[in-house]
Amino acid sequence: MRRAEGTFQIRMTPAGSPPDARPDAPGRMLIEKQYTGDLKGAGEGEMLAMMIEQSGAYVAMERIRGNLDARDGAFTVVHRGIMDAGVHELSITIVPGSGTGALEGIAGVYHLTIEDGVHHYVLEYRLPDD
Repeated sequence: MRRAEGTFQIRMTPAGSPPDARPDAPGRMLIEKQYTGDLKGAGEGEMLAMMIEQSGAYVAMERIRGNLDARDGAFTVVHRGIMDAGVHELSITIVPGSGTGALEGIAGVYHLTIEDGVHHYVLEYRLPDD
């Protein structure tokens, strides 16, 4: 497996709810990221989330376009996050078959941590020529 790491800036914008949405419906957000480090590029996506006190969940799809390991291309990751009484569980995976350009065939997982307000990523991945 190859490994890429760095940081990213994120902007989340409420996407609004349909006028007839129930008050307990999931919230919808648009995601924009700027990646630096071993992955240089941008991510765009959409997230659905629901919180109830210290517990909740979110799902998101994010398309990442940029340069990874001197290869230009794009791929999609799927996010699944659960929080149970403040304890987090997070799974982010590269969607099979989503790679394009020089990243066609990419597979792997994405790890996310936040330290002192800074978002860090570690991408463990493989490419067809590995």
